[in-house]
This record gives sequence, C-alpha cells and structure tokens, in this order.
Amino acid sequence: MVFLLVGAGLWLSLVTGFFPLRHPGTVLRCTLGSLLPGQKQSRKAEGISPFQAVATALAGTLGIGNIAGVATAIVAGGPGAVFWMWCSALPGMATKFSEVLLAVEYRTRDREGRWQGGPMEYLSRGLGMPWLAGVFCVFCVLASFGVGNAAQVGAVAQVMARDFAVPPLASGLGMALLAGLVILGGLRRIGAFAAGFVPLMALFYLGAGGLVLAKNASAIPGALALILQCAFSPEAAAGGAAGYTVRRAVHFGVARGIFTNEAGLGSAPIAHAGADARGPVEQGCWGIFEVFADTILMCGFTAVIILSEGELWRSGLDGAALTSAVFARALGPLGGWVVSVSTLLFAFSTVLGWGYYGERGIGWLTGENPRAIQLYRICYLLVMVLAAPARLGLVWSLSDLLNGAMMVPNLIGVAALWPVVGRRVKEFRKTEKKRPGRRVSFRGRSRSAKKLRE
Repeated sequence: MVFLLVGAGLWLSLVTGFFPLRHPGTVLRCTLGSLLPGQKQSRKAEGISPFQAVATALAGTLGIGNIAGVATAIVAGGPGAVFWMWCSALPGMATKFSEVLLAVEYRTRDREGRWQGGPMEYLSRGLGMPWLAGVFCVFCVLASFGVGNAAQVGAVAQVMARDFAVPPLASGLGMALLAGLVILGGLRRIGAFAAGFVPLMALFYLGAGGLVLAKNASAIPGALALILQCAFSPEAAAGGAAGYTVRRAVHFGVARGIFTNEAGLGSAPIAHAGADARGPVEQGCWGIFEVFADTILMCGFTAVIILSEGELWRSGLDGAALTSAVFARALGPLGGWVVSVSTLLFAFSTVLGWGYYGERGIGWLTGENPRAIQLYRICYLLVMVLAAPARLGLVWSLSDLLNGAMMVPNLIGVAALWPVVGRRVKEFRKTEKKRPGRRVSFRGRSRSAKKLRE
C-alpha cells in the first residue's frame, strides 16, 4: 500500500504539474485567504461552507496518530523517520487535491437540494463502475467502526483509566452521548461543530507544546539536525541504537505519514463534496492545506517536542506514553494531563468525522433510506460503548486492513480519471492568468494589470 500510495501521488503530481509545490500562493489565497474579512462568502442553503468542510475532514484526520503515531515512528524507525514522514506529505498533497477535486466535480444533490458525494460518485458516474463504488462503500462503513470509532475510543479509555481512574465503560458511554448530540444532526451540525471545535483543539495542543519548546529552545536546532542526519545515516547519527537503518526510517516514516493525513483513503472527499465550493480546484486546495496542517505542522510539531527532550525517545516508552512522558518532564504533572486531554479531544473529533463518512456509505448503498441511516447511527454509538473496554491489538490490525481495502478502489478511480484532473487544473490556471493584479506582458514590457488600466 505504501508503494501504491506514493506511486499514485507522484503520478498525480505530474498530472497537475506539481500544483501544490509550484503555486503555494494560489493555495493560500483559496484557503486561508478566503477566510479574511471582505471576502465574499456563500450564503446559500445548498451545503456547508468550504471551511466547515475542511474542519469536518480535519476532524476525521487529526487523531491519536498525531500524538501516538509520531512517537511510534521515532521509536521504530529512528528520528530520520520524521524526515520521510514529511516527504510522504508531498505526493500526498497531490493525491488529496485530486480526490477532493473529483468529489466536487461529480457530486450530486440529495432530496433536499444539498450537495453530497465522494469516491462513490466519481467511481460510479465518472468511471462508470457502480459495483466498484459499492465495494468502496462497504469497506468505508466497516472502517468507520474500526479506525474511526473502536480504535479511537479504546485509546481514550486506556488513557482516562491510567491518568484519571475513569472506568473504560464510563469513558465509552460519555463519548457516545456527546457524539450522539452532534452526529444525529447530520452534516450541517457536524460541520458547524467542527468549525469551532477543531481550531480550539489544535490551539490547545499547540499552546501546551509551545511551552515545552520554549523551555527546550536551545535543543530545537539539535533536534532538527538529528532528523536530517538520521534520515540518511541512522546508525552514525543515532549511535547504532536499536539497529536503525535507512530502510526502517523510510518505512515507518512514510507509513505513519500516510496514516495521519489519510491521502488516498477517500474519506475526506466525502466531507468536501458537501461544501458550497467556488469550484473543484478551489476546494481541492483545501485538500492540500489538510495534508500540510496534519503531517507537516502537527506531526512535525510533536516530533520536535519529543526529540528536544534529549534521549527520552530511547527510554523504551512508545506511543502516547512517550509523548506524555516528554510533556511531564518539561511541564510537570500538568504536562501529562495535557497529553491525556489532547488525546481525548483528537479522538473525539475523529469519531465525529468518521461517523459521517460511514453514514454516507450506508446512504449510497441503500438509496438514501432514512431508516438504514438512522440504524447505522445507533450502531455506531453502541460500538463506542462496547469498544471502550476491548483490547486494541486486534482492532488496530483490522483497521489497517480495512483502510487498505478502502484505498484500492479509491486510487483506481483517482488514477483513471486523471484527464479530468489535468483538464480542470489547466482551465483554472488559464483563468488565474486573467485575474487583475497579475504580471502581464504588453509590447515587450512587464507591468501590473492595475497600471495598464490606469
């Protein structure tokens, strides 16, 4: 799957003319720039706003992988794994950009006139293979119960029992009740909640992590240097500890990077299809922003925090326990509680996002049968309660398997529909060249459009 995802990302990078790397200004203008005061916002009742769509997608993407997964990658592959994690984000940006673009291109309206879609639509309508769309939906529903539900709730239950002596069943019941208040309201309520919850959740973790980095400011350059050195010479840089090799660094870095940003999985396009987007390319830029925010920013932030605490990453701790120990050493007992609360917040957001993904899978399979959708929601909440006291080993293994099963039909569709992606990007670039304020050539001289008008 790693080779398939990286290969698809490189191919789509070529198809789009390396759009994420060559046009960062355009990406910023279409994403964060669209949120600035004075920008025209859609007031239609056809869907959620583009920012609510990306907040919903980030709610499903930002999970315990950003806290525990990064630590696991460092312990298993050495600090150099972080470098390869960042590298995996580059083709991942092109992949998520393309799948979000296709989701908006082939989306449809529901019975109330609101936008909806995802891989099931571009597989059935774009590729003409409804049976493959059905396969994707089946695996999407199953994966929502695994990686989007049981794995997240189980991790939270363990943390809450260890740090706050909360019984696992109580953790599962509490999360189910809170999630039910949001999920039962459909995409509009999920989007509105995620738009406020996800930024606050991220700021809470970034703020606490910033205090750790401020305390260890002198160690940050050394941590960054260690990442680069171990990426190409792990044994020399890490002193031969744990038998690190370049192969291990690449494997664990790329694998964890793909897991955290979900590029190619086909989940995030389901949320983006419900947005009042200005166009396929503009909404696709939010997909690029997602990968950057998740893998480059959040995962890199956690990695530097861990490595700034000296040799603690070699102590034998792993996952969230290592991240918690780093925060506790820097901030005292409060630091460990910060990681516990962040794990709860990140996992809860993932549960909300994946609840909608599974709901859309059921909706497509049953012809938008309201009873089937309601039954899925009830089962989804029940699994949260039952999964809290369960052992996580089998849950994670099944989750990885189902994620891989989802990727196959989605990547087939995205790769096969590359002419649509390429055509839309070319049309967008032609339109961009005509925008006021861009540099244009007039009789051999380069002037701004504003001065030409004057």
